[in-house]
Amino acid sequence: MAVSRRDFLKGLAVGGTTGYFAMAGLSSTVMKDMFVPDEPVGDVEIGEVKSIKCTVVSETSWFNNKVLVGDMMKAGGLLVNQYIIPWTRKGVADGFNGDNRGGYCTLIDVEFMDGTKKKILFDCGWNNAWMDECFRREGVDKMLEKDQIDLFFITHEHFDHYWGVESVTKHCNDMPVIVPHGFYKEGYDLLCEKGHWEVAGVKNDYPHKGKVQEFESGTVHKIFPGVASITFDSSIITRVKGEQALVFNIHDKGLAIVTGCCHMGIISLLQEVRHRVKGGEKIYAIQGGLHISPFEDWDPQYDDLILAIPKYGIEVMGCNHCTGYLTAEKMVKAGLPVVQGTARFKSKKPLYLGNGDQIVFG
Repeated sequence: MAVSRRDFLKGLAVGGTTGYFAMAGLSSTVMKDMFVPDEPVGDVEIGEVKSIKCTVVSETSWFNNKVLVGDMMKAGGLLVNQYIIPWTRKGVADGFNGDNRGGYCTLIDVEFMDGTKKKILFDCGWNNAWMDECFRREGVDKMLEKDQIDLFFITHEHFDHYWGVESVTKHCNDMPVIVPHGFYKEGYDLLCEKGHWEVAGVKNDYPHKGKVQEFESGTVHKIFPGVASITFDSSIITRVKGEQALVFNIHDKGLAIVTGCCHMGIISLLQEVRHRVKGGEKIYAIQGGLHISPFEDWDPQYDDLILAIPKYGIEVMGCNHCTGYLTAEKMVKAGLPVVQGTARFKSKKPLYLGNGDQIVFG
């Protein structure tokens, strides 16, 4: 049954968990003919890289689904401004020292065709205490202090991907930063101004002083040879707007996509990359959140979604974070090439790549 935008927003505004699940489903819908018409393969040439290595610094964005949804509901619903929600910071048995907040962050090592290398910090998590521990574990804190991080890339403004910014800027506050179109004033203030949001439990005492660039939506933005960003005008829960992903052209392999949450929908993302980037007929790999059943709910349309993914010929799927363990199980049963993890450092199951795990493309 088709759902109109008006009815969708009306249902979401009611604030029920069902509203969130409806949004999660529609963001990953296979009703692509309605939203993404067929187009020719893209012609934007982005160059090539030799390889990339993704280190999962943290995919544990939160520790208890029920607590996270409850925080939003008690604050007034799923469309409430994230900066005024009193997020749970104590009393969660399976949390980090009782705190339900975690965070999403990946470190990407890029090797170019001439043998030179760069490091990209991809998102920065949420809870500063948790992210400090994760950064120490993977040596990210020392890399920042030694100016070894070449780019700080923020996929979107959501609490679990962005609010750990102080864990970055206290070590290095002048590296180039790229954010997607749609950032609010609060987002820029958190990055560039010393400020505290007491109710939400977010702060940054180490303002960023370097260059901040905002990428417009609907365009492929070339960043380095073989590396580009693609940005979407996604409207997301807790009043967040806009999300971007990175695309790498791996020599002799094809395109590899690294995502944050993929609120734009996995099919929409794959279609957009195929239609805009030269070489889009061969999407070799994807890594990151796929935003399918993040709270372990299930809807029949998700089965159709999983059946639609193989048409893109993806050889490696390093999914994690808001993909959902139930989704990973179904993907494996459907024969999709999901890479398993080690279930270390508070990642709960080895169904997909978890905290501290690495994957190499190329």
